[in-house]
Amino acid sequence: MEKRRFTVIIEQDEDGMYLALVPALPGCHTQANNLNDLDSRIKEAIKLCLEKQDIDDDKNISFVGIHVVELCL
Repeated sequence: MEKRRFTVIIEQDEDGMYLALVPALPGCHTQANNLNDLDSRIKEAIKLCLEKQDIDDDKNISFVGIHVVELCL
């Protein structure tokens, strides 16, 4: 079984829900009430996304960092 590594961005909304998304897999996201549930749910979401999409091993995306931009509108 091949091991793959994915960067997961985790945020918490104003209601306390945890949100997770995988930038390398468009549409791959989930939410949960706690971090333990979020971890298992995002793993399942990744598996489902990989089944639906043909992910090319040559398109290896490396995590660089997170940049927060603040604008006055």
